[in-house]
Amino acid sequence: MTKHTPANQDSFTSSAGRQLLAFGAASIAGVIVLMMALSWASSLTSTGSISTDAVDVTNNTLTLFLREEPPQLNSSLSTDTVSGSVLGHVMEGLLRYDEHNRLAPGIAERWEINEDGALFHLRPDARWSDGKSLTAHDFVFAWQVALDPKTASEYSFILYPVKNAEAINKGELPLSDIGARAIDDRTLEVTFERPIAYFDKLVAFSTYYPIRQDFYESTDGSYGSDAHTLLYNGPFVISRWVHGANLLMEKNPEYWDLDRAKVDKLDFAYITSDASATLNLFKDDKIAYATLQAENLNNAMEQGWDIFRFMDGSVFYIEFNHRPERPTRNLNLRKAMLYAQDSAELVFKVTKLPGYLPGVSLFPVWLQGVNTFFRQEYPAPRAQLNLEKARYHLELAKQELGVEEIPPLVLLTGDNPISNIQSEYYQQIFSKNLGLDLKIDKQIFKQRLAKMLSGDFDLVLAGWGPDYDDPLTFADLFASFNLNNRGRYENPEFDKWVRVAQSSQDVQERMDAFGEIQQILFDDVVIIPNYERGITYVTHPQMRGMVRRAVGPDPDFTNAYIVE
Repeated sequence: MTKHTPANQDSFTSSAGRQLLAFGAASIAGVIVLMMALSWASSLTSTGSISTDAVDVTNNTLTLFLREEPPQLNSSLSTDTVSGSVLGHVMEGLLRYDEHNRLAPGIAERWEINEDGALFHLRPDARWSDGKSLTAHDFVFAWQVALDPKTASEYSFILYPVKNAEAINKGELPLSDIGARAIDDRTLEVTFERPIAYFDKLVAFSTYYPIRQDFYESTDGSYGSDAHTLLYNGPFVISRWVHGANLLMEKNPEYWDLDRAKVDKLDFAYITSDASATLNLFKDDKIAYATLQAENLNNAMEQGWDIFRFMDGSVFYIEFNHRPERPTRNLNLRKAMLYAQDSAELVFKVTKLPGYLPGVSLFPVWLQGVNTFFRQEYPAPRAQLNLEKARYHLELAKQELGVEEIPPLVLLTGDNPISNIQSEYYQQIFSKNLGLDLKIDKQIFKQRLAKMLSGDFDLVLAGWGPDYDDPLTFADLFASFNLNNRGRYENPEFDKWVRVAQSSQDVQERMDAFGEIQQILFDDVVIIPNYERGITYVTHPQMRGMVRRAVGPDPDFTNAYIVE
């Protein structure tokens, strides 16, 4: 979802055209290669032992971990991948992603989409976890909640393809004018604001999940804040949630496809972003899955474990604050910082994370273009490390800002080992190359998101993963109307090309628009790309069926099962 990702941490947000664990990737020389899932087997004999803690055959339970406390399980407000992964196990939209990363029927058993709108036919056996029927009215209500200006949903924009949605969100029309109506309990009719080429991909996203009105109103504003303030319609329900400590999911007996979930319980018994801690838990047979970082990869190989890798589709970058009162609104200051750093050095010499690619563009290498990969058809403009040019732009920035020295800049970052390494690298490199004073503001994930929303930063280490399988999921991120544009960048020309990509039915015209957007992002130095993330991980040999996604809940344990 993704969604904001916990920046620089050990996993991120999920797809037609891309198979499980396989994504198109480009080397920094621009050559497109296919990065398939790798299994590395060490020739060393494993010193670990397998018990039944991580995998409980008797109780059909998997014990796992979450890298963060889910910040928000109200689907109309959720923005991050941790919450998205949890919601993806306990909720379901009109469509969903199956175990092969393909769009599949969810609550809608069939549908028709044309230029003017869509018609979704809901399955008659769709029910909420309290046994009551799920109806088309629940989708209409959920979408109205997300669009209500009082909700202040950062993802309201993803509903804008629905007729009148944007005007409703701006307070110009009443909620009742939404272009979605329940013809009857089993039929949902959607009218489009304009023709859209990817609506089927949108409705699998969490903002499109249903919410039942009577239950929502009964929570008195606390919907999604705890296990008992959520009503579920997915394969699992949350039966226990000890905030900051653990979360237990159990199979939902009211789910329409009971055979889909193979295990009875998913016990997220640990919440930690410490890669060494999770590796030790895995080594001690306490969890069935763990991600790896550079510092513990050798340890994992010494254990003789099979190690897997995939590109998770996400990109990470330095996002600037473009608000008028911030020094980083100055283009020459941003250009100076762009030319004073090197993403290849960050990836290969500093963080040394397996499977990562140096950042070049907001558009990752796996996105499809007209005939092949987008970045192959529209090569990203690049800024090589150039200290002479960096210092030239710095002097211009000082003149334009009317200062002899740039005031200290606040770099907002996550409070975890990887973020610490990267933030300290940028603090050092910008001091050494430009004489800039960066003050590092470390925050836990939830607080970092809050500070990003309020604009309490000059720069922030941020990341973005795809919400749906289309370049627009990246392209509209810095549109003026997108509340996930935390730095409040505004450019009418940028917005114009986003609108073209949103409304055009012509593939070439849409890709040309994305090309223009990519160029503007570079020319205006809206961000400094850091890297595209690869995930390296290990799994318990008795656990099978875990699905990794770039679009959708990741990791997804819905289809996971235990072998004896």
